[in-house]
Amino acid sequence: MKQPFCNALLCLSLFATSCNESQQEGDRTEPQVCYNPNAIVNDTTRQSIKSAVSGQIGRASVNIHYHSPKVRERIIWGGLVPFDDVWVTGAHDATTVEISQNFEINGVQIHPGKYALFTIPGKETWIVILNKKWEQHLANEYDQEDDLVRVQVSPQTNAHTERLQYFVEDVGNNEGFISVAWEKIKIRLPLKIIR
Repeated sequence: MKQPFCNALLCLSLFATSCNESQQEGDRTEPQVCYNPNAIVNDTTRQSIKSAVSGQIGRASVNIHYHSPKVRERIIWGGLVPFDDVWVTGAHDATTVEISQNFEINGVQIHPGKYALFTIPGKETWIVILNKKWEQHLANEYDQEDDLVRVQVSPQTNAHTERLQYFVEDVGNNEGFISVAWEKIKIRLPLKIIR
């Protein structure tokens, strides 16, 4: 993933002040934003914490805001997260993706802006959804009529990830992925920035 050095320093300083200080035993204060929810020292909170990731794909900035739940020894796939249902792909409010340039997903051209990201997890394949109505709680207000694009992806086996975490991955030539890892799987949504 390619990110400017100053962006990495900003993330580290925000992480240090917003994750560690408010995650002490018995402290019910939720952090403002956590840039790496899996790097929290002595993470004893059972809450889903506000998290974010910022990165670049080509010349476009990509910002993702979400709530990060923990596995906590629960059965996630087909348990906490049912198969074949629309999922907020995090917790609480819809996960938001904001991209600063025109981009393309699965042949569909999309204007810069802020969107909601949902998924429909399946045993073999998932559907990743970009929806134009980004201010939603869970999937309670989700309407397929507001979908901009749906993409079928295959989940990949991944190292255990205790807290759900998003990533922005730049692979060059104005192409990259928005990916999310949780428990022992990872999914990747390919996108291309339009010049």
